[in-house]
Amino acid sequence: MDIGARIARAQLAGLANSRRQIVAGPLTGLLHDDDTWYLSGMVATEPGEPFDQDAVPEALAIIRHAFAAEGRWLSAELVEEASPGLADVLEANGMTVASRPPLLVVESAGLLEPDLPEVVALVVSSAEEQAEANAVSVKAYESEDAAADFEPDPADGGWILLRVDGVPAASASWGAVSDGVTEIAGVGTIHSHRRRGLGAIATAYATRQAFELAGATLAWLTPGDDGSDRIYRRLGFTPRATAVHLGDPGGHLADLR
Repeated sequence: MDIGARIARAQLAGLANSRRQIVAGPLTGLLHDDDTWYLSGMVATEPGEPFDQDAVPEALAIIRHAFAAEGRWLSAELVEEASPGLADVLEANGMTVASRPPLLVVESAGLLEPDLPEVVALVVSSAEEQAEANAVSVKAYESEDAAADFEPDPADGGWILLRVDGVPAASASWGAVSDGVTEIAGVGTIHSHRRRGLGAIATAYATRQAFELAGATLAWLTPGDDGSDRIYRRLGFTPRATAVHLGDPGGHLADLR
């Protein structure tokens, strides 16, 4: 299976475990009970398989109606190579392509881990430690939406926390593992500790824990900018596909990096 389709299928499987599905032909809406905007969204129903372009307008209308009924803004995340042309059809039906970042991947043997000078790195293993990681994320992203719930089973996702001189300074997470695939996300460093390489350390440490604790064999992420892209590539992540982030007009389009 093409690596883009493998990632897209794993993403759908992982998200579907904690969200209500609205399956409408070639599109699947995923509604989370928490109304934080980025927890709900839309993906392709069958990544890696051809889709019926003529079915997209009605499918999109169904999902838009379901999201509107719950006061949700609709965004979508696709893998270009897994559903070629689908983003263009969605754009023709009123959605806006916000970004097309490279999708970077790494396998266990290819991960390059930096040293941990004067840094204490730990896997979040309690609600109290999760609260510390959440505080880092909220400060780093300047948003209360960055907080997450503690997951006791690493296969369902997890977080790592870096402390510098006892100060919680950086954090990162891996997502639920499906077919050996996990997403690395939530990499953040508080403002007072930036430009010290902590983001790279947090990314590498979270990725290693996803491999060793959660059973992942392939990790992927999308960089937010050119600077983070260079950092991830130095850790062994390489571009293997293209993510496409779309949203309906308004909402959080500027956040869909």
